[in-house]
Amino acid sequence: MKYFCKICGYIFDEEKEGKKWNDIPKNYTCPMCFAGKVMFENSKLDANKQESKKIFNNAVSFSDDNLGVEKDASLCIDCGLCRNTCLERCGLNFGEDTEKCLTCGQCIITCPTNALKPKNELLKVLKAKQENKVLVCYTSPAVRVAIGEFFGFEPGTFLQEELIGALRLLGFNYVLDTTFGADLTIMEEAMELKNRILNHGVLPMFTSCCPAWIKYAETFYPEILENISSCKSPIGMEGIMVKEYFAKQKGISKEDLFTVAITPCTAKKFELKREEIPGTDAVLTISEVANWLKKENINLKEVEKSSFDSLLGEGSGGGMIFGNTGGVTESALRTLYHFLTGANFKEAKITFNNVRGYDNVREATIKINDLEIKVAVVHQISKAKKIIEDVANGLIHYHFIDIIIWQVGGIGGGGMPKFPEGMEKTFKEKRMNGLYKKDSSDLIKASYENPDIKKIYNEFLLYPGSKIAHEYLHTTYKKHN
Repeated sequence: MKYFCKICGYIFDEEKEGKKWNDIPKNYTCPMCFAGKVMFENSKLDANKQESKKIFNNAVSFSDDNLGVEKDASLCIDCGLCRNTCLERCGLNFGEDTEKCLTCGQCIITCPTNALKPKNELLKVLKAKQENKVLVCYTSPAVRVAIGEFFGFEPGTFLQEELIGALRLLGFNYVLDTTFGADLTIMEEAMELKNRILNHGVLPMFTSCCPAWIKYAETFYPEILENISSCKSPIGMEGIMVKEYFAKQKGISKEDLFTVAITPCTAKKFELKREEIPGTDAVLTISEVANWLKKENINLKEVEKSSFDSLLGEGSGGGMIFGNTGGVTESALRTLYHFLTGANFKEAKITFNNVRGYDNVREATIKINDLEIKVAVVHQISKAKKIIEDVANGLIHYHFIDIIIWQVGGIGGGGMPKFPEGMEKTFKEKRMNGLYKKDSSDLIKASYENPDIKKIYNEFLLYPGSKIAHEYLHTTYKKHN
């Protein structure tokens, strides 16, 4: 008798295995996709279905309800690069099961046949457009140094105004900047860190901007959840402020709004479906946006430049470098310096070379007044396991640890343009430098200096860490099995 896995199609043949199915332990899992025994069916029950299944011995199998990644099985050559990517970059030695997959999309970047791609949400956006909803989008920092690669620009070319103009041609009524949300995150996160340091709170404090990292911690290290900042990610903050503040200021009913986050990251599709983080109706990666533009025959080299809409306006240089690993740390320290000293941040007073770069684990000690603030920056989750376990065992004495799932941050996200063979590091460095170049030219370096940030606290949020700020800008975490 034969039994087949309903998830990936693997066949358990009693004759070949030399074992009866009923004698197999209840905790047996599929050797291909790690589905449980209950996901197997007797081949006689659905012979046609079993025959039509394409068998993959090496590739990861993705279930239909994966929120970040989808697979076109017809394009898969079963090379196994996706499985190797999951092991090398995420440190996970299993295939896909929706409860475990981090939806980070790194397998999309390495797939040689484009069988893997971001889960498409464009139809939801087009439906809202047909229903005459007020379309509002907000763009992450990293996408503006990568969108040009789809249209023949040099990697790292900063194309903010061109991207905004193109989004308006697609029908968005308002185009906002998620960098503003990054500044909000820093205001809340720096205040939270200050309070933990001065009031002997739980340390070290981990960053909370990367949803793949949050899911990893909830799944594998629930004992360190209280170490994670309660701040929502920049997109999580941006979305709720659009619904609760922007809409009221513009006299728009929330029911008439349709909000779209434009990101470098497939994991945002998972994050913004969490009930704890409302405010965003759909997520499009920049690769999905590029495909949409091409279908509409919109060439980024020919569009009329435009600027972000006001109110939730542009962010600071500190918010801009969120797209790079270490950018969150650097931004947080700029504002923490102000919160601890009352003085304005001056670049000469803090050197950030130790938290910038391409190394997977970087450390620095920053002196502010009489305090020595010890920080660590870790990218690529497979490299973070030791530092996480040391924290769980009380062996590390940092104040702040910045973790992100991809190497060098959002500029390497699963929804970004793919790299030519052998050019991944070169392209990432050019994108990274594009964001640092924009930061260096910005007059406003720190989040607390942003006039729009001052305005939203004066008119709505009161002050960082206030009760209303916690209601809208903070979240909770929970253990996953």
